[in-house]
This record gives sequence, structure tokens and C-alpha cells, in this order.
Amino acid sequence: MTMAATHAGPGERAGHYRYRHVARTEWVKLRSLRSTWWTLGITVCGATAMAVVIGLNTRNAGGDLTNNALAGVVPGLLLTGVLGVLMMTGEYTSGMIRATLAAVPRRGLVLAAKAAVFGIVALAAGEAAAFISFVAGGAALRHDIAAPALTQPGVLRSVLLAGASFSLVGLLGLGLGAIVRHTAAAIAVLVGGVYLAAQFVGAMAPGVAGYMPVLIIANSLTTTKPENPHFLSPWAGLGMLCLYAAVVLGIGAWLLARRDA
Repeated sequence: MTMAATHAGPGERAGHYRYRHVARTEWVKLRSLRSTWWTLGITVCGATAMAVVIGLNTRNAGGDLTNNALAGVVPGLLLTGVLGVLMMTGEYTSGMIRATLAAVPRRGLVLAAKAAVFGIVALAAGEAAAFISFVAGGAALRHDIAAPALTQPGVLRSVLLAGASFSLVGLLGLGLGAIVRHTAAAIAVLVGGVYLAAQFVGAMAPGVAGYMPVLIIANSLTTTKPENPHFLSPWAGLGMLCLYAAVVLGIGAWLLARRDA
């Protein structure tokens, strides 16, 4: 109970923590890990670098230049998802989960606090990655191609939703961590379910591909010129991603409340 007790104040006895107390403790846990900031930093830099490379090699001024600039968001999502997994499974690996649940017996409160803290951090990093990538990708355009502007139809929406996708995929990872509880297995499920399954379904059932998380992000959320009828509209795609995250977190909360630590 060391971590929880360290931040206890007057009247904050074990088992009597309120949401703000638990959220504050989760924030301390998250920010104290170097891997958190390294991972988020690499995610932003990687997305920006890919946007620059794509911008330098773009020759079609009639294409969706916003979608091109945001292409680096998709690989970066994997790191955010893995970080979400680690935020949950790391406590099982270290054994800290026992102390956490002893201090806060309301297990749903623990997961809700983790989701809120990590979701906000991932959202901030995602929006930074999206806006920086958009600006860098536009600046790298050559061949007399004009860079897209945020005032153009659909552009600001695409950039904002690209950033939001980081938070949602990160919450998917957090929920999978609560369900599986083993780091390697949860990451395998994340990669298989979000990335590999999308490739398989896209090849075998194009009509269903539009509902796969990574394809929703690449072909619905970050596009300004949707051309494929198989894919959802941007807002429908966002709703589907929110549903995925909510279902996985809900299952994780249900299992967390019923299994031993």
C-alpha cells in the first residue's frame, strides 16, 4: 500500500479514497515512468518523420494531402496501445496491483481513474502528433503543390480526429491489459486484433473492413475526400472506435471486479 498511502491526506484512509484521490495516484504512477515520455516522444517524432517523407515524395496535387500528412499516425498508434497495456499489466508484473486494490477495494474506480488519466495524456500526445505531422507534411511538399490549410473543408476535423484516435487505441490497450493481465499476451491480442486482423478482413471481406479499428482511422477519421463506400463516415467511425474502447474497458472492469489480484 506504499504508493497509495504516500498520497493520503487527512480523512483519506485505505478503502475510503474518492475518485480524485485515485486519479491523482494514477497520475503520479504514470508520470514517474520514463518509458511513458520516451514512448510518447517517439510516437510524435515517428509520425512527423513519416509525414515529411511522404510530403517530399508526393507528386499528385489532386490527392488527399491531409490524409497523406497524417499517415504516420497509424503506426504510432501501436506504441500508444502498448503503453496502455503496460499501464495495467505492469502492476500485475510488479505485484503492485495487490497494494492498489487493498487501498482501493472499489476496483471499477481504479480502472476508471487509470482510463481517465491515461486517456487525457494519450489525447494530448495524439493531438500534438497530428498537428505537428500536418504542418511538417505540408511544409515538405514540393513540385509546386500547395499545402492544405486547416480552414479547408474537413481538414481541421481530420487532424482533430487523428489525435483522438491515439487516446481511443490507448484505452483499447488498457482494457486488454485488464482482461488478459499478461503483457506479452495482451500486446499480441492488440497487434492481432487491431493491425493483422484488419489486413485479413480487408482482403477477405471488404464490406466488413470499414469496421476494423485501424482501417477506420486510416480511411474514415483522417480523410477529407472519402471515396470508398465500404468505409464509414468520419463521425460514424469515431463512434465505432468509442464503442470498441467502451466494450473492452467494460469487460475489463467486470473481470477485474470478479478475479483475484
